Amino acid sequence: MADARSIVPVEAGDLDAFFTYLNDHIADNGSSGVGYFLPIPRGQARLPEEKVRSFRGGLAIAVGEPGWRRAFVCRTAGRIAGHVDLHGYPERFVEHRCVLGLGVDRDHRRGGVGAELLQHALAWAARVPTLEWVDLQVLAENLAARRLYARHGFVEVGTLSDRFRFDGRQFADVTMTKRLRA
Repeated sequence: MADARSIVPVEAGDLDAFFTYLNDHIADNGSSGVGYFLPIPRGQARLPEEKVRSFRGGLAIAVGEPGWRRAFVCRTAGRIAGHVDLHGYPERFVEHRCVLGLGVDRDHRRGGVGAELLQHALAWAARVPTLEWVDLQVLAENLAARRLYARHGFVEVGTLSDRFRFDGRQFADVTMTKRLRA
């Protein structure tokens, strides 16, 4: 029997455990059998400090204000099985849009955790009256993620070839978007 899963918001007191999970998750990036899911070189297996600061500060900022961020984790058997986060753009006049990030722990991939987290984040965003769009960027080679997003109504709106260069390779970046309401 599978362990029960729950999706809960990340609170300020949860951040150290959340960052430990994220750093472990990032360690898989670029490994054989997994491939690249983040635009980070294989040897850089830690969350960049600017992202740590963004999470630490952003959770306390009201949605719609510059720098806001919300994150949710899926827990199973007391462990983080995956995460989803949403944040606003830094520019003015795009308060009606947010950016989504998603990741699933190696032991829980292809088991529905990503889909549950995605559904949760989209339902949360749909309850925010000012949000109308959810955007994301995904490495073009991450076909599993692109298919997951497409199944949940995201549409590919552009590909930027040769966006990133690291580990002796070039990586294209795909932008996808989903309208929450007309």
